Amino acid sequence: MPRQTLDREIHHLQDEVLLLGSMVEQAMLNAIDTLKQRDKKAARLVYLDDERINEKRYAIENRVLILFATQQPIAHDLRLLAAILEVITELERMGDYAKGIAKITVRISDDETPIPIREITRMGDLAVSMLHRALSAFINEDVNMAYRIPKEDDLVDDLYNQVYHKNVNAMIANPEIIDHSSYIMWVVHNIERMADRVTNICERTIFIATGELLEIDISDDEWAEEDEN
Repeated sequence: MPRQTLDREIHHLQDEVLLLGSMVEQAMLNAIDTLKQRDKKAARLVYLDDERINEKRYAIENRVLILFATQQPIAHDLRLLAAILEVITELERMGDYAKGIAKITVRISDDETPIPIREITRMGDLAVSMLHRALSAFINEDVNMAYRIPKEDDLVDDLYNQVYHKNVNAMIANPEIIDHSSYIMWVVHNIERMADRVTNICERTIFIATGELLEIDISDDEWAEEDEN
C-alpha cells in the first residue's frame, strides 16, 4: 500500500474514532436526560442504541487489524494504530456506562424520591466535555492538552462526593429509600468512571506523540507537596 493510501486509511480511522466518540457523548447526555425526565421509554431507546456503539467499535477494530496484517506499520504509525485500539475500547465501555444509567432510569422512573439531578447533570456535562476535548487532543496529538484535561477530574470527584453525602444524609433520615439511593450512587459512579477513562485516552495521546507509555496521576503534585512539608 503506497504511503498516500496508508495516510488516507489512517485519516479515515481517525474520523471514525471521532464519530464513535460523538455517539458516546450523546448517549451519556441522553441517558442523564432520561433520568432527569424519568422517561422510561427514552431510557429504553438509549439502552438499545448501545448496540450501534458496539458495532462501530468492532468495525473500527477490524479495519485496524487489517492494516496491521497488510502493512506491518512501524514507529509512529504503529503507535497510532495501537492507540486507536485502546481508545475505541475505552469509548465502548463509556457507552456501557450510559446504558447502565438508562437501565437505572427504567427501574426508578416511577419512584418519586428526589434525585440530585443538578449535581448529576453537571457531572455529565463535565465528563462529556473532557471526553470531547481529549479526543480532539488525540487526533491532533496535542500533548499539552492531554496533560491538562485529567486535572479536571477533581471537579467530577467533588460532585460525586456531594451526591454521596446527600445520599447518606437522606438514607439516615429515611431508611426506606436505601435502594433508591444505591441506584443513584451507581449513576454517579458511572459518570465518575467515564471521566477516569478520559485520562486513559490522554495517556495514549502522549504515547503516540512521544513514544512514552506513562500513567497520568494528578495526585502526584499533592503527594509531592506533602513530602516537601
